Amino acid sequence: LVLGITPAHLLVAGIMLLSAVLHFANLQAIGDANTYYTAAVKSMLQSWHNFFFVAAEPGGSVTVDKPPLGLWVEAAFAFVLGVQGWVVSLPNILAGIFSVPLLYHLVKKSLGELAGLVAALTLVVTPVAIATDRNNTMDGMLVFTLLLTAWAFLKATETGRWCWLFLGAFLLGLGFNIKMLQAFLPLPAFYALYVLGAKSGWWKKLFGVGISGVILLLVSLSWAVIVDLTPAEERPYIGSSQDNTVMELIVGHNGLSRLFNPRGGQNAPAANPNGQDTQPPAPPVPGVNPGGQNVQPPPPQALKACAGQSQNAACSFTLPSGDVIHGACIFPPGMNQLACAPQERLPQNAPGVTGGQYAQPRPGFNPPPDMLGDGPNASPNPAAGGTPFSRETGSPGILRFFIPPLSKQMSWLLPFALVALVGLLFAARPRLPLEAEHRVFVLWGGWLLTCLVFFSAVEGIFHAYYAIMLAPALGAAVGAGMTLFWRWQAQALARSATFFLAAAATVVFQIYSALQYGVTSIWVYLPLLLLVSGMGIALMKRLRPAAYLTALAAMLVIPLTWTLLSVVDEMPDLNLPTAFGARPSQRRPAPVRNEPNPANEALVTFLQAHTQDVEYLVAVPNAHTGAPLVLATGRPALYLGGFGGHDAVIDAAGLAEMVAEGRLRYVLSGDNPEKQDIAQWLRTSCTVVLELSRGEARDTPTGLPPNPNRPNTLYQCGP
Repeated sequence: LVLGITPAHLLVAGIMLLSAVLHFANLQAIGDANTYYTAAVKSMLQSWHNFFFVAAEPGGSVTVDKPPLGLWVEAAFAFVLGVQGWVVSLPNILAGIFSVPLLYHLVKKSLGELAGLVAALTLVVTPVAIATDRNNTMDGMLVFTLLLTAWAFLKATETGRWCWLFLGAFLLGLGFNIKMLQAFLPLPAFYALYVLGAKSGWWKKLFGVGISGVILLLVSLSWAVIVDLTPAEERPYIGSSQDNTVMELIVGHNGLSRLFNPRGGQNAPAANPNGQDTQPPAPPVPGVNPGGQNVQPPPPQALKACAGQSQNAACSFTLPSGDVIHGACIFPPGMNQLACAPQERLPQNAPGVTGGQYAQPRPGFNPPPDMLGDGPNASPNPAAGGTPFSRETGSPGILRFFIPPLSKQMSWLLPFALVALVGLLFAARPRLPLEAEHRVFVLWGGWLLTCLVFFSAVEGIFHAYYAIMLAPALGAAVGAGMTLFWRWQAQALARSATFFLAAAATVVFQIYSALQYGVTSIWVYLPLLLLVSGMGIALMKRLRPAAYLTALAAMLVIPLTWTLLSVVDEMPDLNLPTAFGARPSQRRPAPVRNEPNPANEALVTFLQAHTQDVEYLVAVPNAHTGAPLVLATGRPALYLGGFGGHDAVIDAAGLAEMVAEGRLRYVLSGDNPEKQDIAQWLRTSCTVVLELSRGEARDTPTGLPPNPNRPNTLYQCGP
């Protein structure tokens, strides 16, 4: 020992260093991060009004569909370092790195240094944790805040003092102001830990819980109440709400819409890449696309190319004519069999194209664009019962975390973690107040199982990066299991056998999962070799500790490698962060990854030259179109429909008034049936700017059907 530094401290420092390398490597791949949030940060820095209300664009027409705290932190970093993708992602990166020693400390308090070290290392090698932290979605900060909350509840349990309980409620309220109700998922575990583990009397504990609940509600709803009490004309429209209130946003879009699929089946909402549902397509009919146009059935070669493949996998096939078609595996309309759908990138400088848009060439098979996997207007997977974002998270069910597409996120060590929780439950006879093992089971097991059950069952809006919520509890469970089996190694042989069986089941699951994603490299089988070696070493009793460590290394190889692949990925999904998942030898720009959504340079140049005397650069259908313009110019861009095009931000009369006041001149219009009053006003009161328009979408050379997320006509509405 030197100055109180122990080997465990050095190991924690080493794990933190590994975490820092993984978080900061390949920063250029972050690009502008999620442009919706990055543009919001740029807007928030232009006025205190925009900052407080979390305005999505500089004109303050509409708010972001999230609470303010995470974006406030990102704006503070951007104020100092400038608005860049890596800067607005930096708070999450730092939160991810410092979550490592915090998780180590929390687990070590109950089960010792080995458990803490394994928990910290597991967190670092969980792919979704690194992928999500390297983005400006706020989940990394949320997880760090929840770990601080867990620390406060543990202190309250150990000391029985209310001050720590109230601090925990306050911290959880801050978490609510980062991602709203998502922060409450571990709440049952936190309160169960205190009620069952603290040595205070029952009435004292219950009274303390009641007071802490009041504190939690006050902190959680403080910003929402202030905003809702502000007259609507003095603040932006509340994005993604149905009635222009934050309370409805909490209950609706960020509440019930996460739990339930409001339309169900084939009429489920479609998805755009930023996470907002769009207009539902009509039920697909064999041979007819959702827009009613005839399409050719896929040729046998297209079906054969995707036999045994996973959805969105890259594919290619040769037509009888000799033409080679490259594309991705999708479900054609009215079919439950994958077929290889050809695709080509639209020219970046095409009129009205803002990037990330794809069309399909005509040879052989021409599926409707909305059936593509993750395109700007991707529809639900027909084979998945119309579940929103099923291409990202699969269908609800008990196996959701164990099969593609979700298994690559954090499930690599989940089999071992579940065995470990069973071991914790039966490690000692339960007694109240809870002993160390059962505190760990209630806190971390409750956290893990609550999130696992909830996300396995939800039918509504569920993105893959939400799986970061399980990462700390997963690490704690793996660390606890490793410690329990380590303690039992000198006892009955059956317990050692149980450890190696759990490790073997985990390694087999990992290999199977890697193969499901098309990874067949030799390193995939390295864990099997390590595990067999560990089993052999375990036969020698004196070397059994080395055998356990070898088995642990075997379980960490694939998740660590998958995390490395996610970090070095040059085409990460910047809108919906996710772990690496494409076939390394066959990856293509679309639709497996969503690229940045850059502004159309010709459009920007034109608007800048013709709007210097008006307040707004342009009005656009939604944030997907407007955010790149905000980033390119720093100018106000009126989001007519808010984030996804559905919000009632302004009507035709309001637009006419803005034009009359000289505040707005140009409107970039899409094909949104919800905005027919605006469309009618544009046709009768404005003039089409032909050189920057594609005309009616149905008549475009690319053959794209109407799509509210693909604006195609620029109107001039003022002098």
